Amino acid sequence: MNPLATKSTLNPGSTTSSGSVINSVSGCPETPPVQAPQRRTEDRDASVTEKIGAGEATAAGKPGQNNQEEENEEINDYDPRNLGIYKLSLILIGLNLSVFLIGLDNTIISTAIPKITDNFHALGDVGWYASSYLLTTCAFQLMWGELYTLYSIKWTYITALFIFELGSLICAVAPNSTSLIAGRAIAGVGSGGVTNGAFLLVAHLVLPRQRPTLVGMIGGMYGFASIAGPLMGGAFTDNTKLTWRWCFYINLPLGLITGLIMTFVYRPRMRKGRKISLIDQLKQMDLPGTAVILLGVIFLVLALRWGGTKYEWKNRRIIALLAIAAALLVGFVIIQIISGDRATVPPRVFCNRNIWGSALFGSGVTACFFTMLYYIPIWFQAIKGVSAVKSGVMNLPMILSFVIFSFLGGTLTSLTGYYVQFTYLTVILMAIGTGLLTTLKVDSGHPEWIGYQFILGAGIGLGLQAAFVSTQTALPLEDIPIGTATIMFSENLAAAIMVSVAQNVFTNQLMRNLGTHVPGFDGHSILTIGATQIKNKVPPELYDAVLIAYNRSLAQTFYVGVGLSCIGLLGVVWLEWLSVNKVKDKLSDAAQGPP
Repeated sequence: MNPLATKSTLNPGSTTSSGSVINSVSGCPETPPVQAPQRRTEDRDASVTEKIGAGEATAAGKPGQNNQEEENEEINDYDPRNLGIYKLSLILIGLNLSVFLIGLDNTIISTAIPKITDNFHALGDVGWYASSYLLTTCAFQLMWGELYTLYSIKWTYITALFIFELGSLICAVAPNSTSLIAGRAIAGVGSGGVTNGAFLLVAHLVLPRQRPTLVGMIGGMYGFASIAGPLMGGAFTDNTKLTWRWCFYINLPLGLITGLIMTFVYRPRMRKGRKISLIDQLKQMDLPGTAVILLGVIFLVLALRWGGTKYEWKNRRIIALLAIAAALLVGFVIIQIISGDRATVPPRVFCNRNIWGSALFGSGVTACFFTMLYYIPIWFQAIKGVSAVKSGVMNLPMILSFVIFSFLGGTLTSLTGYYVQFTYLTVILMAIGTGLLTTLKVDSGHPEWIGYQFILGAGIGLGLQAAFVSTQTALPLEDIPIGTATIMFSENLAAAIMVSVAQNVFTNQLMRNLGTHVPGFDGHSILTIGATQIKNKVPPELYDAVLIAYNRSLAQTFYVGVGLSCIGLLGVVWLEWLSVNKVKDKLSDAAQGPP
């Protein structure tokens, strides 16, 4: 999910390495350059990657190979030099805008949530605002990779962008909480395709040696959007003319610019390839697996959301939801085993100990990041009584340290060649940071909440890319795209589930703590009035006691982050101490073709 994650594995000297990194960031299955003639549709984009790949296969093992590669680069139909600097610049601006939108959508709503709950009187739906988006992003991410392989990259990308924009529009005009959740789910479907497509298009637009620079540029744009999101969300929310709805309206003009650029400026030649039947296309997309995992996760999240709040855990509805979820998730595994090489995640990949370890580690880190990103602003607005925009500013220590240490972790990995040591530092710093956040009191000052957030952000950023680096290090070249997509899937799934778990913890603890500190008080009224309206709605004589109960409930919710740190540690112990430098050599050798 984090485009910054794979920077440390870039090898400018290797064509294949660069291609792997581009696709590993996007989560799309990669078509190896030497197999470029085996395109599977009538309607494929002519690209630099295809022609260069053919040149590499011809030149492999021959004297003057570098000159031959340069010659092949010169005659490419879609060489950037033939495309023109102005058109190429416009296309890259469009792609950067699209990645900016996805990064922004991940964080902009965090500071707007308290106002949204006030507007819709639906504090109990906080978990769904994040989970619905992450659920669909997760469920459809792998399928987008197959769609990009089967159909035109240009039009698949534009379709994904349209779906994302449609979801944003529904969110912007939502009349109630249910509509907002539905819009977030639709936007999530498109977001996976937009991210995959942006990085895949970079691989098709520029020469291999130029890809690392543009990957870094797009990754930086994602990081900038992550920082800008809470601030912009707060600014929109506090503006009485714009309101929180502009957190979603802003996607429409920016997305339109990208759509127009891709429609009228990016005009690749059409190629004819081997025909593939509709049945084979559907098999390639693994629709049964996608449907089963989506339903399984939905039933699981419903059980976690309703258990202990709407229904008791022993209620037959909750038991049935958990049983169905377990059956569907087991069914997904069975489908993957039966499907073999056609599976979304082939057994040869998920049986690798490094993949299991990376999935557990990445899931713990990503889920912790999203959980804290949603609940820390609620603490600022409810306990400190600040505005939405100020809560975004107060949340910056975690976001800034996350971005800074993401770059630092990648650089240090490149220098040392090893990454496992940073995974240990990550889980240690995460545990310390989340543990300290559980100690926050109503009267905690700036040093506490700034320092605690900085430690947490540093831990998450330092090792987040390690899950992707481990995958690229441990797997054979041809399995790297599948492994990377598996990690991204696991991270999104964990985030979707754990945000709902955190919501369940918060709701249950709030009811319990209100019963302890304010006996006889209607706790359900707090859930409906929203985080920012506590002072206005609660009687003055009860306000201090309610605030203490609210603070204690949020602190107990932060323990979810401590638990996720432990999950990350369980993954770390499975990782082998492998060297990135050796993998670079392996990728460089592979790029030379057969002897």
